[in-house]
Parts: sequence; structure tokens; C-alpha cells
Amino acid sequence: QVQLVESGGGLVQAGGSLRLSCTASGRTLRNYAMGWFRQAPGKEREFVAAISVGGGSTFYADSVKGRVTISRDSARNMVYLQMNSLKPEDTAVYYCAAKYRQVQRLPGDYDYWGQGTQVTVSS
Repeated sequence: QVQLVESGGGLVQAGGSLRLSCTASGRTLRNYAMGWFRQAPGKEREFVAAISVGGGSTFYADSVKGRVTISRDSARNMVYLQMNSLKPEDTAVYYCAAKYRQVQRLPGDYDYWGQGTQVTVSS
């Protein structure tokens, strides 16, 4: 079992930045690809970013490309999402997820999920 806990969300003005963190416990993340997803009210959960097991490959949704950076620190069992130039449409609950071995973009393919952290971007 892998337990994931997100932190770092909050209220920020448009154009601002936030850094989300995901802390894992229960098992090392070294064998897991990691993803960040988000879900806005009334919408389906959507892919934001993902990083491969070794951290050598990263993937981003078109809506956040160039504004968001995913990274991982396997020694600390942590994953990060640096978000810059935030827009009101980025407002959502952001979730960290773990997928054994292979990076995926679909929420249903992930094995473990955190509880989420709220990000609110005011205009």
C-alpha cells in the first residue's frame, strides 16, 4: 500500500505561483510513475502532468504546458508540481497519484490516490 498526502494548495491571484507537494508513505515510490490530476466542480478528473519512474521523462497536458513543472525526489519519497502564471481556470482540487512502473494519462490507470489539495485562482 502507498499512502499519498498532498499539500501546498491555497488561494492565489491570477499570474501567481504555487508549489504542490505529494508525500508518500508505506512504500518507496522508486517503482512508481507519478501523476498529478485535477478536478473542478462539475467536471471530470483530468490529467495535468506525469513523471516516469526514474524521473527522466515528463508529460504535460496542453492546457498547462509551459506553466507547470513536475519533479520528484525519490530519496525523500516526494513529488512536486510547480505551477506558474496561474489562471482562474486552473482552479480545482489537485490530486497526486501513483502508477506501478508505467506512466499513464488516464485516472483509471493509477493505483493509489491522495485526498487532494484545493487550488483557487482569483481573477
